[in-house]
Amino acid sequence: MRSLTLISLVGSLAVLTLAGCHDDHENTGHACTAVDQCYPGVDQASLLGAVVCMDRVVGGYCTHQCVVDTDCCAVAGECETGFPQACAPFESTGDRYCFLSCEGVADEATYCQDNADPAFGCRSTGGGSDNRKVCVP
Repeated sequence: MRSLTLISLVGSLAVLTLAGCHDDHENTGHACTAVDQCYPGVDQASLLGAVVCMDRVVGGYCTHQCVVDTDCCAVAGECETGFPQACAPFESTGDRYCFLSCEGVADEATYCQDNADPAFGCRSTGGGSDNRKVCVP
């Protein structure tokens, strides 16, 4: 009986921990099927670039176009955590977008899983000579 109680307690703590982790994730990178699901509570017209729900990323990826890193997190409420973001080209699209950056972190995989989504990893944006390392699925 004591073992069962301990297992129940551990299971309950795991559920609470998982539920709490979501609050630490950024708007950038949230799953989406349409742009109106991106940046809730933020006037999308105020962002420094058009909002995009990337369908080239499994499950969709909320982001917006940018020119430089400072275009990301430039508007109040856009970024919830203060984690660094990178403005980078994505694959062969020719456009630049905001991504949660994983450049210079010690454990890239764990960083992306903990701060973006458990299914995310750290990889190159694949945008030619301006590649950056970002968290994506």
